[in-house]
Amino acid sequence: MTKFCSRLFDQAALVRSGPIRWLVVGGIFLIAAIAVGATLMAQNFRERALRNSGRELDNTVLLLAHHFDQQLQDFAVIQRDFFDYVRATGIASAEDYRKGLSGQDVHGMLRSKIEALPYIGGVNIIDADGNLINSSTAWPAPKVNVADRAYFRTFRYDPHSPDVLIEPLYSRISGAWTILIVRKIVGPNGEFLGVVGRGIEPANFEKFFESAVLAEGATISMLHRDGTLLARYPHTDELMGRNFKTGGFEQQRVFGLDHFAGRFISPVDGDDRLISARALPHFPILMMATTTRAAALTDWREQIGILISVAGASALAIAGVLIAIVRKLLEQHRASRKRLTLEKQRLDRAVNNMTQGLLLFDASRRLVVCNQRYVEMYSLSAEIVKPGCSFHDIIAHRKATGSFTGNVDQYVARVLRDVHVRNSMVVDTADGRSIQIANEPLADGGWVATHEDITERRRTEERITHLAHYDALTDLPNRTMFHEHLRGALAGTVHGEELAVHYIDIDEFKGVNDALGHLVGDELLKSIASSLNRCAGPTDFVARLGGDEFAIVQSPVTSADQVTDLVARVFEAIRTPFDCMGHHLTTDASIGIALAPRHGPALDQILKNADMAMYAAKAAGRRTYRFFEPEMDAKVRERRQLETDLRYAIAHGGLEVYYQPCLSLKDDRITGCEALVRWRHPERGTVSPAEFIPIAEDTGLINEIGEWVLATACRDAANWPDDIRLAVNISPVQFKSGTLALKIVAALAASNFPASRLELEITEAVLIRDDDTALAILHQLRAIGVRIALDDFGTGYSSLSYLHRFPFDKIKIDRCFVNDIAGPDGSASIVQAVVNLASARRMTTTAEGVETEEQQRLLRALGCSEMQGYLFSAAKPADKVLELFATHRSQLAQRGDTELRREAG
Repeated sequence: MTKFCSRLFDQAALVRSGPIRWLVVGGIFLIAAIAVGATLMAQNFRERALRNSGRELDNTVLLLAHHFDQQLQDFAVIQRDFFDYVRATGIASAEDYRKGLSGQDVHGMLRSKIEALPYIGGVNIIDADGNLINSSTAWPAPKVNVADRAYFRTFRYDPHSPDVLIEPLYSRISGAWTILIVRKIVGPNGEFLGVVGRGIEPANFEKFFESAVLAEGATISMLHRDGTLLARYPHTDELMGRNFKTGGFEQQRVFGLDHFAGRFISPVDGDDRLISARALPHFPILMMATTTRAAALTDWREQIGILISVAGASALAIAGVLIAIVRKLLEQHRASRKRLTLEKQRLDRAVNNMTQGLLLFDASRRLVVCNQRYVEMYSLSAEIVKPGCSFHDIIAHRKATGSFTGNVDQYVARVLRDVHVRNSMVVDTADGRSIQIANEPLADGGWVATHEDITERRRTEERITHLAHYDALTDLPNRTMFHEHLRGALAGTVHGEELAVHYIDIDEFKGVNDALGHLVGDELLKSIASSLNRCAGPTDFVARLGGDEFAIVQSPVTSADQVTDLVARVFEAIRTPFDCMGHHLTTDASIGIALAPRHGPALDQILKNADMAMYAAKAAGRRTYRFFEPEMDAKVRERRQLETDLRYAIAHGGLEVYYQPCLSLKDDRITGCEALVRWRHPERGTVSPAEFIPIAEDTGLINEIGEWVLATACRDAANWPDDIRLAVNISPVQFKSGTLALKIVAALAASNFPASRLELEITEAVLIRDDDTALAILHQLRAIGVRIALDDFGTGYSSLSYLHRFPFDKIKIDRCFVNDIAGPDGSASIVQAVVNLASARRMTTTAEGVETEEQQRLLRALGCSEMQGYLFSAAKPADKVLELFATHRSQLAQRGDTELRREAG
């Protein structure tokens, strides 16, 4: 308890100092991180905005360079075509040039070329004296002389001049700046003949620049590689023709590169600008786009505003939350001090009211805390057992008051020797109680001891252990304890000795439960258990394995007579009538016996062998016993193999449906056929249904077989004459599925077979298992329209009651009554009674297993409706039974004709 209280105060101090301090530091660090992050993001956004703006300028000048290079190349093509024309026409002198190119035909040729390229404008032809002699725009050409122009003088007087010149100049016609693109024309011997060219006003370029301009403050310019400004948007007259290659190194370097991107101070307006320049691939022209750094950062400034707002709001929110948390922690700290005081009071009450006795000792073995429960548990004096007394004094006081019976010094020494480790012990007091003592060491050398009265818990555990190993109904050992005992007995068997395992299964016990109820069945099981205990020897072990199965382990066994003597006593004991709740009941058993180690040294093996011996006793007719024999194992394996083969036959179409006809005893007509399943095994040959049907019912395969037989028989019977019914046997297992009616409806629908011609044969076993459910299913089937027949009538328990509860359409008389119907003390009276009963309830009767004409004659005399058996026909496959129908009808017709002739003669 002291340690607990100390821990609470430490936590309070932690709240007061450490957590709050670290919380404040963490909040400040978070706010600083937000500020740093916002700054880094702002710088990142700024650089990104500049990069994006520079990328837009690059894309713009690339587009413009490709566009104007293509247009200028188109005009260059016209100039080259003109040059080729001059050569082709044989013009060799300036006079030939002037005369040959000043005609209207040349004007037409120039005009046709310009019309194919409308964006080029007019083309002018100038002779060697500088006179305009032809033009694509006007005819006749106006009188203009350009001999004083610099480009003309360059072409005429400089033999090393380039073929093409581009330069801006004032137009003498329009009085405006014009960009002139001219080509020199020379003769075959290199003499100067004239010039062909065109003038483009900057407005034509600037109009296109306006459509591509990026944003406010941006400019687009066209400059000659020598630095001369050719066109600019926005247009400024005073800048046209100005050379800008006179600035600093960075500014001059732009005109020497094919592509340039960077920043410098504009020589036009002095702004800090982003610039991108790109040269035309085929002409000495540079396209340049610029924008101010302020315009490029417009979106960035908006982002920065948002970022600063978000960062500031986040910092304020963090600060507010931090202040609120600190205030809340301080309030909680004040409240925790009050709560600690209250909890200390509650802890004192809890310690003194707990169900365990509690002792707290310090490192000097003296008592620190003792609760009231400990004092009351041992009836001690609170004046002696109080803080400060030693552990030895407490045990001595218990010795004196009678709650401790051992040696005080030895017990104290043992506890103190082990007090440094956690340990637990259970001691018994003089008054019969069990006390569990748990010692828990403390870090300071002391320990805490708890004393708990576990007397009732021990008794409960003993009861639970007993229930886990003993049968709740008979109080005999259960299967679990039986296995444990047998395992120990097998391990303890000495050389030359044996033990016998008797598996006992009570015969016909289910009938008692079904007929008289479970309460009577439970009383019978308890009586049998008592009888088995009485007849077993002093060293024998009797157990109930579950249900109506018991077992006895007999050991040691020295002779077979010893085993059979015990079997005889068991039969005598359980065959004695028992009085169970006013019912005098007799019973019997099937017993299987396996000897160890003769029939197996291992537990699983001896249990399996005893179980097989018990089933062999059942197969022998019950009410007997069998010792295990190796052949039994072979039979079990044979049954399993038969089950495997049956599954294969079902899956691969190995079964067949045969049909045995049913004959009317009144007029010898075939009234119906019973569908019977047949299995032709590839190795065993024909397997009897008596062998594989029980296996199918045990494994659940009967559901699949029954469904297949029903569908196949309905499909075959759909081809029979309309007055012949189909009878199909229904297993009790099929009734459990709950979907029998649906499967019958599906089979009828698939085969288009009328329900009124289908007859379902059931046995009394269907009704015995759960008669209410079974009767409900039978009423469902009757609602479908099928007929219901009760098979093997008279061999069960409650046939008459079932005839009263359900109106069957037919009763089938079992072959056991037909076999001895002709004897002096035969079953004729029983058959007569069944026929009369059926007639009274408007049911037909069918006798099974009719094999002699005498049996047929007697059945007809007794009034039986139909017969079925080898006397008329064995079961036949589907094609053979169709032949039987035709043959039998033919025989009946012949017989009728014979009788008519006899009566007429």
